[in-house]
Amino acid sequence: MTLQLPPLSLYIHIPWCVQKCPYCDFNSHGQNGELPQQQYVDALLDDLKQDLAYVQGRKIHTIFIGGGTPSLFDASQIQRILEGAQALIPFEDDIEITMEANPGTLEHDDFSAYRAAGVTRLSIGVQSFSKEKLNLLGRIHNEDEAKVAAQKAKQADYLSFNLDLMHGLPNQSFDEAMHDIDTATALAPPHLSWYQLTIEPNTLFHSKPPQLPDDENLWQIYEQGQQRLAALGYEQYEISAYAKPGYQCRHNLNYWQFGDYLGIGCGAHGKITLPDSNQIVRTVKIKHPKGYLAAEKYTFETTDVVEEDRPLEYLMNRLRLMTPIPKTEFEQRTGQPAEVVKAGMQKSIERGLLTETTTHWQLTSKGHMFVNDLLSQFI
Repeated sequence: MTLQLPPLSLYIHIPWCVQKCPYCDFNSHGQNGELPQQQYVDALLDDLKQDLAYVQGRKIHTIFIGGGTPSLFDASQIQRILEGAQALIPFEDDIEITMEANPGTLEHDDFSAYRAAGVTRLSIGVQSFSKEKLNLLGRIHNEDEAKVAAQKAKQADYLSFNLDLMHGLPNQSFDEAMHDIDTATALAPPHLSWYQLTIEPNTLFHSKPPQLPDDENLWQIYEQGQQRLAALGYEQYEISAYAKPGYQCRHNLNYWQFGDYLGIGCGAHGKITLPDSNQIVRTVKIKHPKGYLAAEKYTFETTDVVEEDRPLEYLMNRLRLMTPIPKTEFEQRTGQPAEVVKAGMQKSIERGLLTETTTHWQLTSKGHMFVNDLLSQFI
């Protein structure tokens, strides 16, 4: 089998935030003084120039500007990033351009300015509508500011917007979790990211763990939350993503379908397919802002995804989605015949985790609950 070029996305990382949240393990840095916006955008565009060989004639079909808090950069700088990127790589006519933003009053520009700059979709980091929980999470906004942010996203005529919401928060009751869902859905976001708080290494919560709900309460929250979202017309298309029909995040879909993406900015990761050399490579950029801004070469590390590892890497991504897995997609994205996973798939079928047709594999409801068990068949 030969590798085939998948769609190409672009991830842009802006690493600064007002303050570091105790649960966050992303490459983010608390703001200390004025941000070097002009210098950083210059570096981002130089970084992208150094990755142009990876484009291979493709257009960019999605962009995700993440962080950190990208909305700490003013809209003119976001526009300069997008215009500079388009001058280097053509955009698809219907490109989806998402930018993360936080509620509150500490951003540079209002949401309409970012829409005018070229952003088509907002992802707003709400996390909770409880004052107590927001304080525990280190968030700088309150419930009213979160609601206003959603309303402003509607008024600014974005094609879509997402609300980020957590559950399983410190000392969170079932009623508190349902209140968060009810409040979020009352704001009518086309897309909702709803995911459980996990304690990650190298975070403040890891060194000083909070009291989290027990497994029974977590399951009740998850089960009832899913039912409420489904009743309101939100389709779960990924483990932690729910959308009204037609509003799935295309950038995330490309990521989970083992598509390609350039990653520029501090600590940004990329994944690129090189059919001519039968390679899949992962790139990592210099992590710290000072080192990144002083660099002449931005890529810190490039590693090959060797052939024997590709099936597992593909499945680790693809099994997050609820849709059937086309065998042709597996073959095109890994360069491996479907037969290489036949034994593991058969074991999963026998355990009730998977079903199979001549063209697709599909997780069962049990399989969605025990994805890690399924993946263990391929290690």
